Amino acid sequence: MKSTLVYILGIVWLLTGCMAQQEVTVLDGRVAALEKQSARVVGQDARLDANDKQVRDIRRQVAGTAADLERLREELELMRGNLEVTEHQVAKKLSAGDDVEAKRKMELERLEAQLVAANQKIDRILQYLNLAGSGEAGATQPETAPAAVSLSDRELYGQAKKAYDSGNLEDARQGFMDLLKQHPKSKNADNAQFWIGETYYREKWFEKAILEYQKVIEKYPKGNKVPASRLKQGLAFSNLGDKTNARLILQELIKKHPQSNEAKIAAKKLKKLK
Repeated sequence: MKSTLVYILGIVWLLTGCMAQQEVTVLDGRVAALEKQSARVVGQDARLDANDKQVRDIRRQVAGTAADLERLREELELMRGNLEVTEHQVAKKLSAGDDVEAKRKMELERLEAQLVAANQKIDRILQYLNLAGSGEAGATQPETAPAAVSLSDRELYGQAKKAYDSGNLEDARQGFMDLLKQHPKSKNADNAQFWIGETYYREKWFEKAILEYQKVIEKYPKGNKVPASRLKQGLAFSNLGDKTNARLILQELIKKHPQSNEAKIAAKKLKKLK
């Protein structure tokens, strides 16, 4: 009986030991599985953290790029605004320049018309007095000097200038006109044309003087008398009481010949015209 009990207890202990060993084995397997799963989770978390960092970096880059784009848009809008202002200013200046030229052209045409009318009136008076176109008057004209004794351009210019300086304006004017007729390509041609205008200016025939000065500007644009011609045109208009055209021409003189002595005189005159 006693031996049977011992046998039974042995069997129970054996079975119990086997079951405990199996449970331990199962638990070990579960622990290992959990550890593997935990490692995978940790790896996934690490990858997620890395991804989050990349996402944050990308977001920062996108935000920076957006800010740069916004800055560029603002700069572009500013440049467009400046361009529009510049275009408007240029258009305004061009328009103003066109207006000045158009006004001056109209004024010159008006003066030419007045001169034509004045010459026609003089012709009628001469015809009435029987002094124009008479054969007797033609007979009293001096004979044309032979070509062999014709004066050089320097001699003609010197004689005409001497007559001008002495106040003999008619002889001076005729001398300068002879120079232009006989020596049109003379180096003194632009000066001669200018002094023709000066003879009319001194006679206070300002309309005619303005037209003669205009010939200097148009025929000899690179000559040294262009600034002086513009100045005297402005002064002539001022003497005629036309302050508008006087200002326009003096302003044009300052703009085109800013370093000339005439520009300094024009600037002083403009202050008085205001």
